[in-house]
Amino acid sequence: MLLNGKTVLVTGVGVGLGRECATSALHEGANVVLAARRKDELASTAAELDPGGEHTAHRATDITDPESCASLVQLALERFGSVDALIQVAAFEHAWGGLYDLNLDDWRAAFDTNVLGALTLLRPVAKAMKEVGGGSVVFIGSQSMFKPAMPQAGYAASKSALLTTIYYLADELGPDNIRCNMVVPSWMWGPNVQRYVSGTARHQGRTEEEVLHELVGGFPLRRMTEDGEVADVAVFFASDHAKAVTGQYLLVNAGELVR
Repeated sequence: MLLNGKTVLVTGVGVGLGRECATSALHEGANVVLAARRKDELASTAAELDPGGEHTAHRATDITDPESCASLVQLALERFGSVDALIQVAAFEHAWGGLYDLNLDDWRAAFDTNVLGALTLLRPVAKAMKEVGGGSVVFIGSQSMFKPAMPQAGYAASKSALLTTIYYLADELGPDNIRCNMVVPSWMWGPNVQRYVSGTARHQGRTEEEVLHELVGGFPLRRMTEDGEVADVAVFFASDHAKAVTGQYLLVNAGELVR
């Protein structure tokens, strides 16, 4: 198993990618510390993924709050003795609109969470990793950084800023054997996209199959990447199989061309 005996922090554990990252890490033998803002939903997810609670711990966490982040890392150290990897999924996505109808407060929220929040969490994580001789940090990006798909420029810009940041982090943290990489998905088949496809089909009077084909019919694999497949790549980056890989990003998009 890729992560046997390692401790992995996963943020943004809800119904989509965060949950799948936690699931994949558990499947690969890790102890997993789950984090999200909603306490009750987080506890329910932890119970479903690990009914006995032997390999999981969880704590409601706001990644923009330094004390909350420090508390999460302390939980990992108390329960499992180390922090070996971080898969940072938590994000603010709702920065919609073009130049004339955007909400600047939403842009600020996107940068506060997706960039500054990630760094706020990384500070205590990196200190804990240094204590055990290194670790792996995996950020989640978005193909919208390179190719507009929806009017979501604020979200895309924040992820682009995070991508630039990992190059500097890889250089800064490399001497401590801490690696920093990014997984970059495009469309992902999961609860959010399922709702989008269903809603679009109803609104336009078409079948869901027609809407889906319009999205992915030109992809080389002729299908949409699933949340779990993106999670598996994040787990690869977290593992020692990628121990010589840092400062990199990898598109996980069923072969969709980025022009």
